[in-house]
Amino acid sequence: VVLDESGGGLVQAGGSLRLSCVASGFTFNRRDMGWYRRAPGKVCEMVARINADGYSDYGEFVEGRFTISRDNDKSSIYLQMNNLQTEDTAVYFCEFGPFIASSLCGVWSQGTQVTVSS
Repeated sequence: VVLDESGGGLVQAGGSLRLSCVASGFTFNRRDMGWYRRAPGKVCEMVARINADGYSDYGEFVEGRFTISRDNDKSSIYLQMNNLQTEDTAVYFCEFGPFIASSLCGVWSQGTQVTVSS
């Protein structure tokens, strides 16, 4: 399994970023996919998930600011993040289902760093 994340960076509060993940090594279009994050000193938390049928759910803190999407032809998922806040600073990880806690946030990939400055 390979999960190749990109799109992180440094942005000012209120700005936007779009994360991308290209996956390989499994049957992508049959898998639920998601984005998780780990902030310094905090636990791994779910940001957004999208199932094989395209239905999505989000962490409560998202509050309508982020949108997850997938492109099965490209074996990719995306996370459009708008109105970023300093508390969104974290390493963001692309994950595949089932989302077992012990296999999240750094087991399959290095993630992409998102830093939001005030």
